[in-house]
Amino acid sequence: MASLNARHGTRRRTINEINMVPFIDVMLVLLIIFMVSAPLITTGVVDLPTVGKAARQPDRVIEVVVGADDVLRLRVDGKEDAARITLKELAARVGALQGGSADAPVIIAADRNVRYEQVVKVMDTLQRAGVQRVGLAVKATGT
Repeated sequence: MASLNARHGTRRRTINEINMVPFIDVMLVLLIIFMVSAPLITTGVVDLPTVGKAARQPDRVIEVVVGADDVLRLRVDGKEDAARITLKELAARVGALQGGSADAPVIIAADRNVRYEQVVKVMDTLQRAGVQRVGLAVKATGT
């Protein structure tokens, strides 16, 4: 038989195909392993901060209003000061309104069209001035 192949000059050729059966077998085994182990994985719990109710209303609320044109104004106890202030004047004005008490709350209220960078600059200026309680005003939407 070997002489017959040698006489005719036929040779076995290699097959250039990928055998997919072992690949599919491995994928099915991995799929089963993941399906069995998925319910056993414990999910992480994220503790989000909650908004608590204050025991009493603060004596004085100072609000820094950042307008859409990056103009700063001050509002004390709901009464808005008509004068514009600069970022450099902000620390001195807030310090004077706090009356030496660094614990008086300061709230930053910004228009929705204000760049976030401007709000961060206001927060940084207040922090450098020694203001300890700085908050952000949020507008609650009813759904």
